[in-house]
Amino acid sequence: EQARAWRELTGQARNLERRMRSILETHAAPLLDIHGVGTIGAARLAAAIGGDATRIRNEAALAKLCGACPIPASSGKTNRHRLNRSGHRQANRVLHQAAVTRLQRHEPTRAYAARRTREGKTKPEIIRCLKRYIVREVWQALKRIANGQTTRTTGTRLRELRKTHGITQQQIAQALNIAPSRISEIETGKRTQPELEQQCLQYIHNTTNTPTQQL
Repeated sequence: EQARAWRELTGQARNLERRMRSILETHAAPLLDIHGVGTIGAARLAAAIGGDATRIRNEAALAKLCGACPIPASSGKTNRHRLNRSGHRQANRVLHQAAVTRLQRHEPTRAYAARRTREGKTKPEIIRCLKRYIVREVWQALKRIANGQTTRTTGTRLRELRKTHGITQQQIAQALNIAPSRISEIETGKRTQPELEQQCLQYIHNTTNTPTQQL
């Protein structure tokens, strides 16, 4: 009986998530392009921001809304900031989860964390910096939505195909003799490089025998 109820509830949850994703794909697709933000995370951000993306004045206002603006915690000769405990907690949670995901699987973020650790930053401080950086990506996504751009960025296809086959950005970068950050920029829509993107897709095809119609 319990197993049957679990299956039914799981099916309902998956159906609701598919419906949420369909709505987001139609009205707020750029939020789905942010690395580390899934369907539920994008829905939480959309709910926190509201139906009118233009009501957020600027990037700093968005950071304050999400509780990601830095809070000074300096003392004497020490100059530092701490995590912000205010703001919209659900939106802040999405930023935190995205930051943790990037620290685990995103090579450019791991390199950034290693560099800041060498500079003396603690892990909470690094996460605070990452959350503020992710706010910048959310802000760019909101501007695209406000301008009527509701389609996914070109790099989305590359990212989804790469993740489907468990291929890392580092593997593709080594094969093509480029920096992993260039692949990250394509996948997040920061840079449009059709030729390089096609080379990455071709590498996945050659490595996994993916049908060419999926490229």
